[in-house]
Formats: sequence, structure tokens, C-alpha cells
Amino acid sequence: MIIVEYVDEVWANSGQAILPADPYERALHRFWAVYVDDKWFPSMVGIAKAETEEAKAEFAEQTWDGLKLLEEAFEKLSKGKAFFGGDTIGYVDIALGAHMGYAKVIEQMFGLKLLDEEKTPLLAVWAERFCAHEAVKEVMPETEKLMEFAKMFLGKLKESRAK
Repeated sequence: MIIVEYVDEVWANSGQAILPADPYERALHRFWAVYVDDKWFPSMVGIAKAETEEAKAEFAEQTWDGLKLLEEAFEKLSKGKAFFGGDTIGYVDIALGAHMGYAKVIEQMFGLKLLDEEKTPLLAVWAERFCAHEAVKEVMPETEKLMEFAKMFLGKLKESRAK
């Protein structure tokens, strides 16, 4: 996210700010980006790394609880617009959107529906909109390739635990 802030500062005159100009709004966006990276993403990865079904279920619950909080944050930060950043992709969109590929992998590998239209309708629509955006769809990794990587990673993790 430091690189994203750098890009935002260097190209500040581009007319497409990534962070809001208002200091309070900017702080809120930074807070939620840190939340995504430090709390939500680790809980989602915990689903894959869990050694027992009980632990997996606990991480899944943490992940869904985090998505509910992010749903509320989206409602407030987006102000009824398409993205956390308003009309255009912003800082929190990039933070959360960077993990959408792995969210799809977790859904497929473990049969979980993370971005559920019933539980988090705003985020479910946001995720579709984000992934379909012209700036994103060309760089979003293919789910199959991420799945291969995840299986390799989990295999090595399992091997290291067995030693």
C-alpha cells in the first residue's frame, strides 16, 4: 500500500486521486486498507492453513465477520457510489481488490461462499464491478493459476508440519 500512496503522490496532478483529499477521509481509507491487510486477509488465509475442521470453521467465521464490517465501511466510504473511492477505484478498492483472486480460490477449494449476495450484497456487487473494471480485468490473475500456486504452497506447508 506504500507503493500505491507513492503513485498517488507522484501523479497527483493526473486528476485521478487514489486517496481522498480530505485528511479525515484519507485516514479512514488508510484504516480500512490496513484492516484488510492485517485482519481480514490473514483470517481468509487461515481457512486454507487450518489443520482441523474446527479451526477452518473459526477462520471462516472471522472472514465473514470481517466482510460484514467491510460491507458497512463500503456503505459509508462509497457514499452510494460504485467504489470505496466513490466513482473511481480508490485506495481501499485496491487493498481489498488485490485479494479477490485468492478469495475465489478459497471459495472453490473449500466450498465456501465468501462474498454472498445475501450476507454482503454491496460487497458482492462491488467485487463483480471491481473485477470487471477495464483497469483490473487485464491484470487480475487467473483463478486456475492461483489455485495451482495455493495447492503447491499448502503441500509444502503440510510437508514442513510433518517434519
